[in-house]
Amino acid sequence: MRVRHFSAILFSGLTSTSPLACRQAATNTSAAPSAGATPGTSSGSGGVDMAAAILAIMPSSSSCSGAQFPDECRAAQQAAPFITKACADLSPGECAATVALMGLESVEMKAKHNISPGRPGQGTANMMMPNFVSQYATSLFGADKVAGKSPAEVLSMVTPDEHNFGSAAWFLATKCTADVRASLKTGTDAGWAAYNKDCIGVNGSLPERMAYWTRAKAAFNL
Repeated sequence: MRVRHFSAILFSGLTSTSPLACRQAATNTSAAPSAGATPGTSSGSGGVDMAAAILAIMPSSSSCSGAQFPDECRAAQQAAPFITKACADLSPGECAATVALMGLESVEMKAKHNISPGRPGQGTANMMMPNFVSQYATSLFGADKVAGKSPAEVLSMVTPDEHNFGSAAWFLATKCTADVRASLKTGTDAGWAAYNKDCIGVNGSLPERMAYWTRAKAAFNL
């Protein structure tokens, strides 16, 4: 299994988009939750204010004001309740890693679907490839609800916020080995490296990826 990370140079795998292209994204029309939603905390958040942690990891997520395509964008405070729920069964280290990944892959929550090369059906906050999107949708709704739908239709099932922000946690729980998860629980660079290499399929030491992880470690007090 491989993933693509956000760069003008695309890597082979789970995700693929460039930051510029994502900032030009627009197709998802799910309604944005109230910006006044209460962030809350969970076992996965380690007691931190999730909205503040997201903002620290994704500096541009303070607001969607002026966003070219607001239906794709979520601010930190809007996403916080959903990410808090997704992290409920994760350790702080695992939660931090999934938030860092989402920040990178969605251009800080500016996009919910792949823009470049425009692969139909690829998306969610961690930009899963269509096969994983289909598996995720099946886990949520059952195979009978997914059967016969196009990749784009299946993606639309999981891009409402309550599912979109749970995709990275689902992927970690279902696609990462116990050894990777144990390493991530340490909250170390070694855990991040193992998560990227052995679960996502990319080099976690790439500068852009390390920048998100470094901010995540600080935000989650790791």
